[in-house]
Amino acid sequence: MWNLEPGTELIISGSAWRIQSCLPHLGRVTLVNDDGETWKTSLSDLIHRRDCRPSTRTRTDLPAADRGRQPKAIDDLEEYEHTIVTLRMEHLREVETGFRSGDPLDALPHEPRPQYEPDTTTLTQRRLAKVEELRKAAAEAPAQAKATGLHRASLRTLVRWDTARAKYGPVGVADDRWLRKATGHTISPELREALFAVYAESSDRRSKLTMRDKERLIHQYVREVFDSADAEAADGEATDADPADAPQVEIPGYDTLRAIWKEWFGSNGARQRYARSAAKAKQYATGRHIVVHRPGQVVALDSTVLPVKVLDNVFGDPVSVYLTLALDIYTRSIVAFRLSLVSDSSIDVAMVLRDMMMPLPMRPDWGKDVEWAYPGIPSMVVAEFAGYEVAGLPFFPPETVTTDHGSVYRNHHLVEVQRVIKANIKPSRVLRPTDKHSVERTFGAIRSLLFALLLGYQGTDVADRGADPEADACLTVTEMEHLIATWVVETWQNRRFGSYAPSWDPRGDHSPNSLFAAAMSQGGFALRIPPAELYYQLLPRHKVMIHGKRGVKIKNLWYDGEALEPYRGELSHRGGRNKNKYVIHRDPRDPCFVFFQDPRTHDWHTLRWTGLPEEGEVPAFSDARVREAMRELRKRGLAPKADTELLPVLLELIGGNIPVEKWPTQLSKRQRTEHAREVAQASAAAADRPANSVKKEPPAQPASIPAARAGSPDAKVVPLHPTDRAQQVHDAVNSERRRRREAAVPDELLPTPPDLSERLRATSLLALPDDDFNDDDTAFTASEAEEEASQ
Repeated sequence: MWNLEPGTELIISGSAWRIQSCLPHLGRVTLVNDDGETWKTSLSDLIHRRDCRPSTRTRTDLPAADRGRQPKAIDDLEEYEHTIVTLRMEHLREVETGFRSGDPLDALPHEPRPQYEPDTTTLTQRRLAKVEELRKAAAEAPAQAKATGLHRASLRTLVRWDTARAKYGPVGVADDRWLRKATGHTISPELREALFAVYAESSDRRSKLTMRDKERLIHQYVREVFDSADAEAADGEATDADPADAPQVEIPGYDTLRAIWKEWFGSNGARQRYARSAAKAKQYATGRHIVVHRPGQVVALDSTVLPVKVLDNVFGDPVSVYLTLALDIYTRSIVAFRLSLVSDSSIDVAMVLRDMMMPLPMRPDWGKDVEWAYPGIPSMVVAEFAGYEVAGLPFFPPETVTTDHGSVYRNHHLVEVQRVIKANIKPSRVLRPTDKHSVERTFGAIRSLLFALLLGYQGTDVADRGADPEADACLTVTEMEHLIATWVVETWQNRRFGSYAPSWDPRGDHSPNSLFAAAMSQGGFALRIPPAELYYQLLPRHKVMIHGKRGVKIKNLWYDGEALEPYRGELSHRGGRNKNKYVIHRDPRDPCFVFFQDPRTHDWHTLRWTGLPEEGEVPAFSDARVREAMRELRKRGLAPKADTELLPVLLELIGGNIPVEKWPTQLSKRQRTEHAREVAQASAAAADRPANSVKKEPPAQPASIPAARAGSPDAKVVPLHPTDRAQQVHDAVNSERRRRREAAVPDELLPTPPDLSERLRATSLLALPDDDFNDDDTAFTASEAEEEASQ
């Protein structure tokens, strides 16, 4: 039955309407909502509406504890309240059945008692006997009876409890005051304003404050803003009034303020830096999430320090290397990785993106079990497109690449790279670990499955580190790279998923390889292998003018080649910001070469550094060495007219100005590491460069293969002895000096001047004249002179 008296609330189409008036003799009812809008309708239409129901806030047939809230349950009671309910239920069962348990089979020895015998007494008589019993118990133990609420039990109370127990169960005998509505704290408008003002001040501007500090700020805000204003108002209204008697804002105690603060603003456990970044990220949050359902849709990219000490291939010193990893989110496949002796730069990230687009070449010690075996595309077809045998590792052009907020991922070069490969490089959201948690977990998995078992492992913390991990290092950078590549292809790609099983088969036995094969069967696979020219397109761009005689100048070095002949002294006719300039691509890891694309034929040409000698090779160097050489020349007061004059100074800096036989032992560890890094970067650039890009490549440098995919599958790295680099510098210096001496000597040599003894004999007066011989006579031989002397 509905109660339609004025004030009753109805829920109609999800909105609350309150009955303003009801005229049952006319069948009319008037309702009003919270906005004051009035609605007049008939009782028949109102009752037959399917979306109309009485509100639980005003229903009189519900207990007070259920009005406007979810129904009460026995679990809502405290432990002592539950004990009281149990005791009341025992009394009600004894009144009804004569037994405390309510079951004759579970009767106590003295049950049923005569006054509660169901066969000889009525229900009303048993209830009156219970009331008399409870009054006697209250008289004997008043404190206990008051605690259980049985000291004032009457016949009407027992009837009400019995009715509620039959309707709501045991919780019906509970007191509604135990489950009354939690109204919280009563806050005045002035105190609310002060709370929000202090929150805005402490969360956005100030350093981290304790709740005691915030309490003082709340008191200060109320005293200066409201109390002083009330005092001024009191003075203006009645001059004879005492300002101390002016109305003041009541502020609760510390515990109440702390509870209000925690209820409104949270636990306040975040640090200020992260709280500000989270608030800023919340402004741009869309509330939507991306469901990754195909390979290459999202690739996570991150770098970390390898937790294993390795040996560099130049000096054999233990060094730390950086591991850059690219992980496909859908299949959890490690599609590319790189090891570098220096912190990754934008060119390294660009080469990693290029690596994940190229198939992985097979290595000599790999068997047929790791060869390409995905269904749908035979390995022969992939090998024919790639030009070499392909291993079983997914490759695809990425659509979205998720990175962290490092500067290496936020520069103009990476913007150009994502335009070339048609991908989106997006940094992860601040304080959103779900954006890049998969690659972080992959680092942890590789650490526990592989790195922790290797010699030279440093652990996760300095306190967990071994006695001397540097002395335990036994793997070179090349060997470590080969070990990781083999482990990825053989172990990781075939590792069974745990909690990362796909949603469409959560209990299936899947691995990264099987999930990639399933994706190929579902959506197909686009066999797209990038051309060799992609390497040049991913290099940093430099806009320069072509000099008529010297070529192009980039980073203090001059480059020249035959490809520039048609364009010397000619403008490029490019418009915009770089008007009339040519674009030159340069690999920062190897300053010996730059690359120029012919504007007419669009072919790529290699320009050599003009300081390179025609014969012999120059050890690897970096831009830092070039800047150091320029500073050394300025100190000497020299201004080289050509880069051939810069080469001797550069070679002296590479050699360290130390005798060759003492060079490996006299250099400090920092200097040896710098030289090893230069060699590693030059080797990485040579491995990424297409095989036919230059006519005369530098010899193989002792460094690691920079990635799981090398530019040429036949590229090999030959480790050198630590003294070989010193000998290389020595040979390069001698070759350059010999070339300079030969260039200074003219082509036709002058006759050799006579010896000093011959000149003295020709002018001496004591010298005997030579015997005269006829033209037909010949000089004595040694045998004839001996024969004449014997005669």
